[in-house]
Amino acid sequence: MKRMYHLIARQAGLALLVLVGAAQAKQLKPTAYALHVTADRAEPIYHRGELVTFTILLTHSNQPLDGAKVKWKISRDGKEPALQAGDTLTKAGRVILAGKLDEPGFLQCRADFSLPGESVPTGRAGAAIDPLEIKPSLPAPDDFDAFWAGQKKQLAAVPAHVRLTPVTSPAAEVECFDVQADGALGKLSAYLARPKGAAAKALPAIVLTHGAGVASSRLAVAAKWAQDGLLALDFGAHGLPNGKPRDFYAQLYRGALKDYFWKGRAARDGCFFRELYLRLQRALDVVTAQPEWDGQRLVVCGRSQGGGQALVAGGLDPRVTFVAAEIPAFCDHTGITQGRINGWPRLIPNDSEKPDPKAVEAVRYFDAVNFAARSRAQSFVTVGFLDIVCPPTGVYAAFNQLPEPKRIWNHLDTGHIGRADYDAGVRDAVLAYLQRTPTRAP
Repeated sequence: MKRMYHLIARQAGLALLVLVGAAQAKQLKPTAYALHVTADRAEPIYHRGELVTFTILLTHSNQPLDGAKVKWKISRDGKEPALQAGDTLTKAGRVILAGKLDEPGFLQCRADFSLPGESVPTGRAGAAIDPLEIKPSLPAPDDFDAFWAGQKKQLAAVPAHVRLTPVTSPAAEVECFDVQADGALGKLSAYLARPKGAAAKALPAIVLTHGAGVASSRLAVAAKWAQDGLLALDFGAHGLPNGKPRDFYAQLYRGALKDYFWKGRAARDGCFFRELYLRLQRALDVVTAQPEWDGQRLVVCGRSQGGGQALVAGGLDPRVTFVAAEIPAFCDHTGITQGRINGWPRLIPNDSEKPDPKAVEAVRYFDAVNFAARSRAQSFVTVGFLDIVCPPTGVYAAFNQLPEPKRIWNHLDTGHIGRADYDAGVRDAVLAYLQRTPTRAP
């Protein structure tokens, strides 16, 4: 596999929140201070035991600031406790630090500087140590395959009763439908979009998954993929009615669905992600049942919680042929057992000194690394070197389990964020896969 390392430009436009006075509200104001951290390689990829040198640069009005105290720490993926930490005075605006790891993983260097009345954005840099050798923290449970085969059998026994209701399309050349279907642990609620006049067995299909939160399915997202010539289904994580006012979903997020991702987290059969993964399976069943699907190309695409679902889909359903997982969650839920940060949503809290053995056993059934090991799909994954929500060590642990062909796009100096260029890169990867994998004649 060819490694794909991309240097992403550092974000500009840093802003500072300043308190103007006791009777005044907080306002955003540019700061003259800037704090940057860089590794000693443009592509910060190292080997075990190799020294990583980080340079902290503090400037004021673009000039190096000498003799200022900078607080810093070097850690694994930003996890406490730090491997090294201290306060150091700058020399010509700089502090030079060095660290290393003797096993595959990620180092992160963080720097902070503050003065009364000033608040300078934190500086960070990351470095990968033999990332293609990172392994899952624990193996899959012995009955992992039997468990999920049983879950799918349970779902298959429930008739889907798919209901398609036409809705107004945001694109003239696309027709759209509200989709409702029954399931084993809750119903599927989605939007389906397809090019008007599509012939039977003519279209590749894509299932679009959501990041964390509570929201309607996304009509515009499905329609845009249909404009690219796909049969597209976008579904929400909770089976809620589509198209309600925003406050409808916000109230649920504050109330009945608050912290939904921790529901039953220490019990295999009660965990929310059992429900979500079966809803994902139902979404795959519904889109592949449409007469326009070409019967060959099935893509799953999402970011964060949605990226984790994309990885899961590849191992859950052998019909999935391409996975696009942007900064995926659910990776290495048991990382804490090896001194790592657990992947989102921290089903085992990262501050657990002695994780509950029952929780350690339960969360492994929902770990993307175990689904990745069973995937047959081609894949495209993105990872943030500074991501502390979906840490890069866990993402690589999952990526390394995926079969070839696969690619990973390293966002070298950003964390858990979405950007237009990142989203465009994922879309390009999906379209490139479809272009090089045309529908075969029956």
